[in-house]
Amino acid sequence: MPDPRVFIVRHGETEWSLNGRHTGSTDIPLTANGEKRIRATGKALVGDDRLIVPGNLAHIYVSPRTRAQRTLELLHLGCRDRFPWHEDKPTSGPHSLDIRTNAQIQVTDSIREWDYGHYEGKTSPEIRKERKAKGLNQDWDIWRDGCEGGESPEDISDRLDALIAELREKYHKGKFGKDAGWKGSKGEPNDVLIVAHGHILRSFAARWIGKRLEDNPSLILEAGGVGTLSYEHHSIEEPAILLGGAFVVDVAEKEQEEK
Repeated sequence: MPDPRVFIVRHGETEWSLNGRHTGSTDIPLTANGEKRIRATGKALVGDDRLIVPGNLAHIYVSPRTRAQRTLELLHLGCRDRFPWHEDKPTSGPHSLDIRTNAQIQVTDSIREWDYGHYEGKTSPEIRKERKAKGLNQDWDIWRDGCEGGESPEDISDRLDALIAELREKYHKGKFGKDAGWKGSKGEPNDVLIVAHGHILRSFAARWIGKRLEDNPSLILEAGGVGTLSYEHHSIEEPAILLGGAFVVDVAEKEQEEK
């Protein structure tokens, strides 16, 4: 198995993501097209011989926002764990027999979207115009300036750094080597899935490798996009962004072992 990985998934398209409005605390649904694309992503990237192997997921973190939770549902990972946001609702119909992962699902504020404060629901041009009227710098950059009445880059770094430390300690430490992973000698999954939002996930990727948000991480993650984070040299001390990796196919692994 490859080294432990973190898959970051941005929620699917919404009406506000289409027109560039900053969407933090506002809870709006995915568009019909957004749902369709997430289903397609699940079919393309989820499976035992694909990028996201459900059986090798050790944990799933998801934002408190409906758009992120719906995105997780539409990936069809085959979760044994009941979706926490449905726990107070009666179960209708039979349980799914397609159980492919035992990963616990955790809803956490640690990966809620950046708090945009006074900029909630506004586009970047509108924000810059508003700042000009207030006598503030017009070349507004969220990575450097943060948001009036909301969070600063330092605030974001603090909450993400705490989550990254927790994640590595609980799910990645000691989970390296050919015997690691769900098909290793101990049968312990070592991948983590995070379903959240554009700015917070770009920030997460930057902090994963120790990059200052104030320097602008220059990362792009489209609505419904999937990114992969891992490590270099099989070392938890060398976190890295995985630009491209080979899919794991059991047949190919067995052929290599027999040689």
